Amino acid sequence: MQRPGQGAPRGDRRSEERSESGMIDKVVHINRVTKVVKGGKNFSFSALVVVGDGQGRVGFGSGKAKEVPAAIKKGIEIAKKNMISISMSGTTIPHAATGHYGAGRVLLKPAADGTGVIAGGPVRAILESAGIQNILTKSLGTANPHNVVKATFEALKQLRNENEYKNLRGLNGEESEGGEA
Repeated sequence: MQRPGQGAPRGDRRSEERSESGMIDKVVHINRVTKVVKGGKNFSFSALVVVGDGQGRVGFGSGKAKEVPAAIKKGIEIAKKNMISISMSGTTIPHAATGHYGAGRVLLKPAADGTGVIAGGPVRAILESAGIQNILTKSLGTANPHNVVKATFEALKQLRNENEYKNLRGLNGEESEGGEA
């Protein structure tokens, strides 16, 4: 439990803010990149950012610039352009899904109300930005935030709710009885 007057818990280095458009912006990872050139070393920064509306739409982007705030701003703009819609079932996901990208694998499982977001690192940032409130996850394989984010998005793209399955199968809400021809 956090005492009054203390800052954020030590392990939580991600920043979150709501922009003027109502989007939730989360910085997942910031990397300092050094390029050795003839005159010395050039430093720049890359920022991995997740943006969501809290209503089932989420995107990610990677921005690069000479300063951190500029890299974050570029990442946010790229993330807004690459947003996807997620099928949700109340406050959780409709079914389990596994996403793969490179050496990264992410397992997502629906959870009962009151469970919360059981996830670590980049997966938590994505799910909270998307507005998912009850879910169980496990990140398998790599700890590289870029690959974990991409694997999470692959898993989220696989999600379909009951109505989408009915449309895919051509049922459109009609219940077909077995045995009638």
